[in-house]
Amino acid sequence: MTAASPATAQPVTVYVPRDAAALAVGAEDVVRAIEAESARRGQAVRIVRNGSRGLLWLEPMVEVLTPAGRMAYGPVQADDVPALFEAGWLQGGSHALGQGLTEDIPYLKRQERLTFARVGITDPLSLDDYQAHGGLQGLRRALEMAPAAIVEEVQTSGLRGRGGAAFPTGIKWKTVLTTPAEQKYIVCNADEGDSGTFADRLLMEGDPYVLIEGMVIAGLAVNATQGYIYVRAEYPHAIAALREAIARAQRAGWLGADILGSGRRFDLEVREGAGAYICGEETSLLESLEGKRGVVRAKPPLPAISGLFGKPTVINNVISLASVPVILARGGAWYRDFGVGRSHGTLPFQLAGNLKHGGLVEKAFGLTLRELLYDFGGGSASGRPLRAVQVGGPLGAYLPESQWDVPLDYEAYVGISAMIGHGGLVAFDDTVDMQRMARYAMEFCAIESCGKCTPCRIGSTRGVETIDRIAARGADHERQVHLLRDLCDTMLGGSLCALGGMAPYPVLSALNHFPGDFGIAAPETAQPQHPERPARLS
Repeated sequence: MTAASPATAQPVTVYVPRDAAALAVGAEDVVRAIEAESARRGQAVRIVRNGSRGLLWLEPMVEVLTPAGRMAYGPVQADDVPALFEAGWLQGGSHALGQGLTEDIPYLKRQERLTFARVGITDPLSLDDYQAHGGLQGLRRALEMAPAAIVEEVQTSGLRGRGGAAFPTGIKWKTVLTTPAEQKYIVCNADEGDSGTFADRLLMEGDPYVLIEGMVIAGLAVNATQGYIYVRAEYPHAIAALREAIARAQRAGWLGADILGSGRRFDLEVREGAGAYICGEETSLLESLEGKRGVVRAKPPLPAISGLFGKPTVINNVISLASVPVILARGGAWYRDFGVGRSHGTLPFQLAGNLKHGGLVEKAFGLTLRELLYDFGGGSASGRPLRAVQVGGPLGAYLPESQWDVPLDYEAYVGISAMIGHGGLVAFDDTVDMQRMARYAMEFCAIESCGKCTPCRIGSTRGVETIDRIAARGADHERQVHLLRDLCDTMLGGSLCALGGMAPYPVLSALNHFPGDFGIAAPETAQPQHPERPARLS
């Protein structure tokens, strides 16, 4: 019996990400180059378009399935492909771009991937792949439970809103469940607009079915039959992936009038937002969904009682809802054992800014910024010392090195007048001018304000003007610094939503921790209090 020729051998499976981050750096060119080179050499390949593993500095990161496992190569450009074939990469051959077995890359190996367990591993749109890697286990269990039992399981897990406010998810669901109404809704806030955040996008593009499954379970838990995923228009690849996944799920009976033959109904649609940052705030989002201008609603009533079209509505962000399937599959007590204190489970931290190894790191609560910055991020990309890290988006505090060893949990960060938010962090080296960063925060608020309340609309504009006067170092410099603090105090206490209420966080943290950049000798002792309002807009 003769050995099969390369042309008749079984094709080798090659994974090339379809994620927007990989596409932005040439993934499509890499696919074309692989196809052309394999044809020229008569070496059969089967290309699977997976999601990104989240090691963004290695994108496009191409994986080859070998008998030993999936071997990673990256960052691969189209011009590298002939040399990779020459090195025998289809058999896991050695090459300068080789990263070894994907699962053994330290950046991945040290993570606890619960919500992102399938991202980068499966074909995002394959129903079979999804089920083969644990998909639908949570939904099947939920279909056997009473709504109140599903809610209790989520409460047991300790899951809190992953959008930033950290409100207990189970309590929100229980409110909707116990509020009588003929129609209830599940709304997913996928309007990911915070600087340095990309976890929602990675998940929607890399594992859309887990979000769909989480929303169906939420519907079963509160007796809602209609869901909406509100996605910003700047995410065209995520929107396309979600719409295709929803269509396939409907054909497979995962959605619609008879979910998995249970007789229960849940329908799901994707709605595009126009990119207004304020529409990441839940009530502005509801206004937009109803076809109105995105303006903040006064509360009460809470959306859980009177939300979309005046009906009881669950509003959770992508990561919150996508965490639900594993909770139902493995049990709330199992999930609760991850994390510290009252911060249970894991959070996908997003490393951005001046770091060598930017990307996504899913870890249990309790690690520190220093671990993320150096053990995962590899320190600054510039080679200069890191000076400040903004955690929680454009409304988050700037943290100096003295606070990088505070455990990442919600209560610990409240204690230092900061917030974890959506888990995004942006790092800056020692060349950063913190006065300019404070001005940017105020200017951002002025531009993105919906204009409904005076403290946000007018306060942010006056804040920019005041910081400009501080920068001028005039005779009334000290008075202007006091004026800025007073203005921040007004915005903290008087704004209708988190945009105006949280904009002072980066300003005051910059003043307190980096006074020299404002021409003042020492910070004042006053610290902003953590407001009782959502800490993240999008």
